[in-house]
Amino acid sequence: MIGSTRNLRVFGYTRPADLRKGFDGLYAIVVAELDRDPLEGDCYLFVNRARSRAKVLVWDGTGLCIYMKRLEQGRFASLWDPAMSGASVELTMSELSLFLEGSEVVGRIALSPHEIKPMPLARNAFA
Repeated sequence: MIGSTRNLRVFGYTRPADLRKGFDGLYAIVVAELDRDPLEGDCYLFVNRARSRAKVLVWDGTGLCIYMKRLEQGRFASLWDPAMSGASVELTMSELSLFLEGSEVVGRIALSPHEIKPMPLARNAFA
C-alpha cells in the first residue's frame, strides 16, 4: 500500500506519459500540466502509452517517492479517453490499489442515494 494511514488524494494523468522521466520530469508534469503542487502530499499516477508500466509520484513528508510497476501480462486500464476533459482524473486510494493490481475499470457506483425523499408507507385507507 502506498502512503500511510493519512487520507491521500490520487490524481491520474490522462495522457500517456514518458516513464523514462524521473523525479524532476514527473514533478514538472504535475506543476505545468496538472497545475498542482506535488509537495502537498497527494499521489500522482502516470501510465505509459502501451499501458504496461505505471509510476506513482508521492511526497511522503521527507522527500519525493516514485513507485513503479511493470505488468508481465496484460495492460493497465486506460486513464485517457478522447471525450475526457482535463489533464487529470481523481481516484480513491482503493481505486489506485485496484488499478495497480491490473483490475478493469467498469465505472463508479454511488454507495448511497444523493437525496432521501420521504414517502408514506401506505395510503390512508380510512380517508
